[in-house]
Amino acid sequence: MKRAYVLGVIVLSGALATAVGQLGAQAPAGAPAAPGQGAPGQGAPGRGPGGPGGGRGAGNAIQPIKKISDTLYWIPGAGGNTAVYIAASGVVLVDTKNPNNGPGILEQVKTVTDKPVAYIINTHTHPDHVGSNAQFPATVEIVTHANTAANMKKMTNFTEEATKHGLPDKTFTDKMTVLSGKDAIDLYYFGSAHTNGDTLVVFRDQKVMHAGDMFANKGIPLIDRNNGGSGVAWGDTIGKAAKKIKKVETVITGHNTMTTLTWQDFVDYGEFNRLYLAHARESLKANKTPEQAAMDLKLPDKFKDYTLTGGRGGPSGNFTTIFEELKAAK
Repeated sequence: MKRAYVLGVIVLSGALATAVGQLGAQAPAGAPAAPGQGAPGQGAPGRGPGGPGGGRGAGNAIQPIKKISDTLYWIPGAGGNTAVYIAASGVVLVDTKNPNNGPGILEQVKTVTDKPVAYIINTHTHPDHVGSNAQFPATVEIVTHANTAANMKKMTNFTEEATKHGLPDKTFTDKMTVLSGKDAIDLYYFGSAHTNGDTLVVFRDQKVMHAGDMFANKGIPLIDRNNGGSGVAWGDTIGKAAKKIKKVETVITGHNTMTTLTWQDFVDYGEFNRLYLAHARESLKANKTPEQAAMDLKLPDKFKDYTLTGGRGGPSGNFTTIFEELKAAK
């Protein structure tokens, strides 16, 4: 295991600072930014609508740390939401936001603990979730799914010698537990959704899960086909998670900066994606265009606060991507 390090003692060399400042991005082809979520590859935090579904981003600024319990916090803004877990052996971070936010993350962490950071867990490959990995010393152990590790190796973010230590040190395929006892954190993989390496991070004793961008917010998700994402599999992937994972009550989403959501919200998001796919199948069979499918979409009242316009795929939502995926499967 890598050594932990004392918070605040980060000395970035001029070469590292320059490299990090020039970190590149890996964008899914044709993937525009959507409400509440930054576009992968652009490293830009999303500006989603207010209300229960989206949450309004705070530009490039890291927002103040928010408390869930005495040992679990989360930091919104400047990319994906970052979880901060204070374990007996040190701090565990989940996701490190856009590039150049390492010091900002540490500044917020230091307001709640002086313990050292020991681990970073990345939920998936995008630069708004892994972008500041390299701003933490190589002594911090980084854990991801095996597919995410392979995807990260293709990113320009980690091609420089000064940033390669931001790549994963340890990977898993189906399930892995980090730490033990009351500090145990369970990592799960159930299949493709946003990417082919989406990790669900469960803080077992806290009854809290970080969902990453498998559940970014209440709205149309981004399907990153370049990194193995699948609109066809998405709903079933969440369905598998809902059957397997137990005793979670609170969910930190990938990009809702306003509030945490509930386990039932996560379960409902699986239903939303399954209904979306079913409508895509019916529309394709009826020879409708993706734009017509988007206009004809009708959902149960429970999804009335979902953001269904703008962003993802423009007027056609995700139907163009899902149509292509369905056609390719024939």
